[in-house]
Amino acid sequence: MSPFGSRLHVAITDRGPLCVGIDPHAGLLEDWGLQDDVAGLESFALAVVDAIAPHVSVVKPQSAFFERFGSRGIAVLERVIAQSRAAGALVLLDVKRGDIGSTSQAYADAYLDPASPLASDAITVSPFLGFGSLDPFVETARTHGAGLFVLALTSNKEGPEVQHARVEDGTVAGLMLDHLRRLNAGADPLGSFGAVVGATIGSTDEDLAFDGPVLAPGFGAQGGTIADVRRLFGAAAAVLPSTSREVLRLQDAAAMRDFVVRTNDELRS
Repeated sequence: MSPFGSRLHVAITDRGPLCVGIDPHAGLLEDWGLQDDVAGLESFALAVVDAIAPHVSVVKPQSAFFERFGSRGIAVLERVIAQSRAAGALVLLDVKRGDIGSTSQAYADAYLDPASPLASDAITVSPFLGFGSLDPFVETARTHGAGLFVLALTSNKEGPEVQHARVEDGTVAGLMLDHLRRLNAGADPLGSFGAVVGATIGSTDEDLAFDGPVLAPGFGAQGGTIADVRRLFGAAAAVLPSTSREVLRLQDAAAMRDFVVRTNDELRS
């Protein structure tokens, strides 16, 4: 399989950069008139996939909202992944895993090895046990042509106490971006190792040009705008503004489809 960065570059060119999160929390299922159970989860998640996966470059299921239903919820997640990819979307599984040694390798195999029913095109990972703890993820991603999105500058209020902490040559966040810059060196047209940088962080002095993609959560209902994306990420190689509630609250398939098509057009204009 060609590297994730190459496939993402093609997908963004063909469909636009918008990433849509699938986050079936209890309140959202209730808003849809569904029970907070596996049947409601399945009805909701597959309806969203049918509506948006043929029209966006990236679908981002949040694993936790499926895991809370146990094995039957994971089975629904497997269908979401398979049907999204069958519709031509890349799947970025939002799992934010981070561990060491054989445990990291097991997580990498679960989410990045094509032999796994949960295999996705890319996953989110946490580097805060030290960037080297991600080596099993990096090597497995390289082996299978998958991608990683590493937490760097998140928009949650607790993030700065770690991410803005000073190290010898700058900040922890800057160090994470430097590691990504090295991993992506020489990649053409786009590296496979990305960063998570919130669309609502306001501003940053960090260098976001690291030859890899940026996942920018917080776009839409959480306050991030197209102007924010352009101001914050002008130097980045590729940016995936990510929205969930803005799309999912629409409920109607045609309305969801029209929203993502229109937003992609606006992001590309």
